[in-house]
Amino acid sequence: MQALSRKLVQRPLAGGASIYSSSSIRSLYGVSDHLNGTDSRRYSSSLATKGVGHLARKGTGGRSSVSGIVATVFGATGFLGRYLVQQLAKMGSQVLVPFRGSEDSPRHLKLMGDLGQVVPMKFDPRDEDSIKAVMAKANVVINLIGREYETRNFSFEEANHHMAEKLALVAKEHGGIMRFIQVSCLGASVSSPSRMQRAKAAAEEAVLNALPEATVMRPATMIGTEDRILNPWAQFVKKYGFLPLIGGGTTKFQPVYVVDVAAAIVAALKDDGSSMGKTYELGGPDVFNAQDLAEIMFDMIRERPRYVKLPFPIAKVMAGPRDFMVNKVPFPLPSPQVFNLDQINALTTDTLVSDKALTFQDLDLVPHKLKGYPVEFLIQYRKGGPNFGSTVSEKIPTDFYN
Repeated sequence: MQALSRKLVQRPLAGGASIYSSSSIRSLYGVSDHLNGTDSRRYSSSLATKGVGHLARKGTGGRSSVSGIVATVFGATGFLGRYLVQQLAKMGSQVLVPFRGSEDSPRHLKLMGDLGQVVPMKFDPRDEDSIKAVMAKANVVINLIGREYETRNFSFEEANHHMAEKLALVAKEHGGIMRFIQVSCLGASVSSPSRMQRAKAAAEEAVLNALPEATVMRPATMIGTEDRILNPWAQFVKKYGFLPLIGGGTTKFQPVYVVDVAAAIVAALKDDGSSMGKTYELGGPDVFNAQDLAEIMFDMIRERPRYVKLPFPIAKVMAGPRDFMVNKVPFPLPSPQVFNLDQINALTTDTLVSDKALTFQDLDLVPHKLKGYPVEFLIQYRKGGPNFGSTVSEKIPTDFYN
């Protein structure tokens, strides 16, 4: 019996095909090709590839499908990164996650995709060979790298400009990168009072010079569970009992839900190539000033609003020492939260979506309003627990106890 089994295993089929090939199994057992995504549009991804070559796709579009995308997402361990990786992985893309810190940094991302589809890869952003290694098998590159403050190791220009330029040049040399998406920031301009925004503008120019077909996304201030605006505000209020309004809180901006920004990046990958070479400004549906946004925060954490209005010169004096000392002391300084000198400089001008800019609507998306679900994460700051808070009695109808 064992000898007969060995003969059956080793016996080639007619035409030299292996008994283990997929075509042989289909011919033996009558399996329809539609199960492999070749007969029906229902079983294929909606990802279009006009102008970017052919992608092999199969499946119904879920996390166990194959979208054809192999994306290297630089900066995936950051705030926006986790939401982008989740949206890419859930539609069957393989996501390569370069990281430079602890091996625990990308650990939470591995659960977002099917087994083996989210691949952490150690890299050094200053080593070109390391960048080439993490980009070697990709056909899509998305750059989320950015920093809102300087450290001893990375200046604004290196983190926001030079790294983006290096990635674009490596992608150009690669030859097989079909889409390159550069995530900048709303307000990026060479004339901005903010060094970060000037560096982002320089990065956009460098990327488009190397890859004219690259897509640039300019998100406004992003709101979400791990954001860097409402969380620091709420923590400051819980610690000191008031919120400083820099510049009187009159600066206007358009905060956007972080999930919408991730959806816009994925939508650009799904289009027919019409987003290539274009710049999108991604702002929320409503315009707020700082005090309006603070009112939403206070309402959600159930604390009575208390403000101290700080003129810009005083705020800059309070934030200045860290920037002065960052490269002069032999140890790392704490990350700035509310008093960030570069962000204070950015607040001296309004940051709004331009009238003629391409927006969410051009990607067939409608951004969420901030009130409600996008800011519900702030309930963690309520005094006494999520069902309580200092103003809880004001939230209960007067006839509740009758």
